[in-house]
Amino acid sequence: MLYLDRPAWPWRGRLWSHLISDVSYAELHAFAETLGAPRRGFDRDHYDIPADRFAAAVWLGAQVVPSRELVRLLRSSGLRRPKHLVNPRPPTPR
Repeated sequence: MLYLDRPAWPWRGRLWSHLISDVSYAELHAFAETLGAPRRGFDRDHYDIPADRFAAAVWLGAQVVPSRELVRLLRSSGLRRPKHLVNPRPPTPR
């Protein structure tokens, strides 16, 4: 299943939503491609979707949920990839 939160995240003068899958990254990438979202919109475990594509994502079948529910769904699916685990910082030289 695909899930989307409401466009509430400001960046570069626009509002953005987060699109996730609780099934697989393959499902997420396929849906994003159908939506016309560029691959550069993929950030670790979700796509950033501009507000002007929100209605199309819902029309294509994404279920709208609150942001906290989005995170809960990602964690329970095992697809959550926190930033600190994906891009670990190198040790600080002393």
